[in-house]
Amino acid sequence: MDLSIGPEAERLRDEFRAFFDKHLPKDLAAKWRAGAPVSKAEHQDWQRTLNRRGWLGTSWKKEWGGTGWGPLERFIYDEESSAAWAPRLNVPSIDLLGPVLIEFGTEAQKRRYLPPILNSDDWWCQGFSEPQAGSDLAALQMRAVRDGDHYVVSGTKLWTSWAQYANRMFALVRTSADGPKQAGISFLLIDMDQPGVTVSPILTMGGLHAVNEVRVDDVRVPVDNLVGKEGDAWTISKFLLSHERLVGAWIGPSLALMGLLRERLRKPGFDGRPIGADPILRAKAAEVESDLITLRHTAYRVLADELSGREPGPIVSVLKVRGSEIQQVLTDLLVQTGGAQAMVHPQTLTSAPGIAPAEAHLAQQFLDRRKLTIYGGSAEIQRNIIARQIVGV
Repeated sequence: MDLSIGPEAERLRDEFRAFFDKHLPKDLAAKWRAGAPVSKAEHQDWQRTLNRRGWLGTSWKKEWGGTGWGPLERFIYDEESSAAWAPRLNVPSIDLLGPVLIEFGTEAQKRRYLPPILNSDDWWCQGFSEPQAGSDLAALQMRAVRDGDHYVVSGTKLWTSWAQYANRMFALVRTSADGPKQAGISFLLIDMDQPGVTVSPILTMGGLHAVNEVRVDDVRVPVDNLVGKEGDAWTISKFLLSHERLVGAWIGPSLALMGLLRERLRKPGFDGRPIGADPILRAKAAEVESDLITLRHTAYRVLADELSGREPGPIVSVLKVRGSEIQQVLTDLLVQTGGAQAMVHPQTLTSAPGIAPAEAHLAQQFLDRRKLTIYGGSAEIQRNIIARQIVGV
């Protein structure tokens, strides 16, 4: 396959590299590279830097402050931002809700909510999964009952990423129990800074506070915060999830991790020889790099379909499954390069003297990445889609 992308796109790639080299704070990139915690304020500062350059809303139309880029430009940007170790942006706000409001929101909703997203004043979280509705979103039970000019909303959202930082949540809520399950679901914007909204942390295996439980108890939400019409959430959600096609492949982040793995393999181990001198570890590294190159080729096929106006179809599920698995393998191998120090559980580090912070973060990232084959549609669900639509069984 010819992976050349033309001189104009290559010039854009060079422009990205030059910008990151000049404007991305070196200490921030180093923290992200090491897997160290990055604060909300640091995220906001970086997002505002990108917004001043006009590069924050990469999937937004220009008329609303976005870049107006197509899928090729966004793909190159993802690769180069990952290679520079730029922190991941607030995906729910920028990559998911923004395009939804531009496509389905009222003029009043666009004017009210889009500018604060670009300025990083509003931080949104995504209220989709529930205790009994993970990959099967049609089974969700959070209720929104109409009461005059408001909905009264009650229910629980689970695994809500970075809700501890959010002041707003876009949520799928059940406004009707009649007809097919999907037909009774609506898309609602909820202010989290009000009584009745409770955020409780859920620590991942690595001790990270990245996900949360969000309880909503009889919270009144203006009807003006309904996006689209009642019962239209299924259509809106399909549009929203289409913006995750190439994100789920993790191409850029995996290429960056592969570079880090090569670097660590060249370092001396406990016996003074390069860590990569271990033939088993070297073979595993070569295998995952081959898998990553293959996945990147597959992503380019999806990209070509998008550029041609064709729907990529179930091949997106292949990207999600293999992209998640490759991330897990890479973090596994990175832990192995750390030897015994990286085998210490991150939660015990304060009582484990002599453990280097870099090795501790490797272990933390390894444990945290176990979730990748679960969220965003579990690997089992994705394989069922592949079996039905590609293999035909």
